[in-house]
Amino acid sequence: MPAVDLPEQFNAATLFVDSHIAAGRGAKPAILCGDQVVTYQDLYENVNRLGNALRSLGVSMEQRVALLLPDSPEYVFAFFGALKIGAVPVPLSTFLQGEDYEYLLNDSRARVLLVQPSLLGTIMEIRGRLEYLEHIVVVGSCREAPLTLEELMASASTELSPAPTSKDDAAFWLYSSGTTGFPKGAIHLHHDMVYAADLYAKDTLGLKESDVSFSVAKLFFAYGLGNGMYFPLRVGATTVLLPDRPTPDTVFSVLDRFKPTVFYSVPTSYAALLHKAEEGGRKSLGRVRACVSAGEPLPRVLFEKWRERFGVDILDGIGSAEILHIFISNRPGQARAGSTGQVVNGYEARIVDENNQDVPVGQTGTLLIKGDSIAACYWNKHAQTKQTFQGDWINTHDKFSRDEDGYFWYAGRTDDMFKVSGLAVWPADVESVLMGHPAVLECGVIGVPDGDSLIKPRAYVAVKSGHAPSSELIRELQAFVKKNTQPHKYPRSIVFLRELPKTASGKIQRYKLREMASSGDGGGIRV
Repeated sequence: MPAVDLPEQFNAATLFVDSHIAAGRGAKPAILCGDQVVTYQDLYENVNRLGNALRSLGVSMEQRVALLLPDSPEYVFAFFGALKIGAVPVPLSTFLQGEDYEYLLNDSRARVLLVQPSLLGTIMEIRGRLEYLEHIVVVGSCREAPLTLEELMASASTELSPAPTSKDDAAFWLYSSGTTGFPKGAIHLHHDMVYAADLYAKDTLGLKESDVSFSVAKLFFAYGLGNGMYFPLRVGATTVLLPDRPTPDTVFSVLDRFKPTVFYSVPTSYAALLHKAEEGGRKSLGRVRACVSAGEPLPRVLFEKWRERFGVDILDGIGSAEILHIFISNRPGQARAGSTGQVVNGYEARIVDENNQDVPVGQTGTLLIKGDSIAACYWNKHAQTKQTFQGDWINTHDKFSRDEDGYFWYAGRTDDMFKVSGLAVWPADVESVLMGHPAVLECGVIGVPDGDSLIKPRAYVAVKSGHAPSSELIRELQAFVKKNTQPHKYPRSIVFLRELPKTASGKIQRYKLREMASSGDGGGIRV
């Protein structure tokens, strides 16, 4: 296991940004974004400028700075600029609504918001209800901007000494992705990124200075924050940032133009990319040597079809906002289709029953994880903190089994399982089978009461182009599930959607499917 040994006084910006100047990497590209090339010297100077700009607004240690920005160099400047002065950056999803931003900005009590021009109108509509926000800084050209980052940074110094933070000081917050309702702010410390980068990026993936990374998952998501920012910065590598929506065409153009060697995505995006490649006859990923997946389970059939077409394994893993990044993962050359992989060195895992006792190999239970990248707590959520953070361990609320070789197999969330005729049904099992059908692009399964108030599986399905919802397709899908898994698991009803409700990180929001079911599946196609 690699050692992660840090001094008591430690500011993460000194390691992820400042250290590269002393190491002689000043002229090396750190960030590629469109036509923009940001060297490590540029990164260092702009992080310092932005930190000084925040100080000019009165931002002090421990105060929150919210980031509502696309993936861009300015995002990285803002994150580490805030960190360097001891303030606390809070990444926010750019895919939310005004009421969501009202909740997040008031819950975090952010003093400053850095926002992209396209979202300024949304923020101004709720401005009067933002109780703690003092400054709105627009990043980019905007005539209506009360203040622009360009103005602030123009006169800011390129010299900045790091705040004397402890390795255990609050560094940044990550809000959970909201698959189960209101997001919770997980408070991460200055040492957490080092731990995740060294144990996963360096030791598990073998990330090195010569690599070029590209992540479909955005920086505001815990998974994307590591992939696209602090992983490559930890080893002096280069990252490619994409401000735009990662459509299959756009992603393939990035792979062709920038030739990344490590590619990070999520299962829904991998499925869309594979479908696009099948339509167009594409069979190459360029220089990509490793593909990584997280956010939701990777279906076995998707793993197999991707490997067959491109000759590169997708290394599936599981992480969370609370644990910061991936803690169980497949390894290069050792990946198993359908499995989440093995415990990342430096973490420990237990699978326990309802009495907190370890279950035998092969039996399903609740996954507990121990590791030093785990957040300190949830902000202002005392009861939920106690339920999740249990001493050295954290309850992931995920159900897993482990085989004799130490590979973990995902069963579902604790509250996802339902019973049919007294037999357990895990949605992930049925979804994995459905994804093997050539007509299915994505799907989600829940339990709904039938006419006798008995719970039965219902599948929500988005079909690939070239296929259309029909009664015949429903019967075909039902027969397909019956043939490939236990018969009691087949969906008694199927609703077709154009796309499934997902979090910004690509996870299926089953609670929204349950809401749809209880309201009569408005917006779905019943045939």
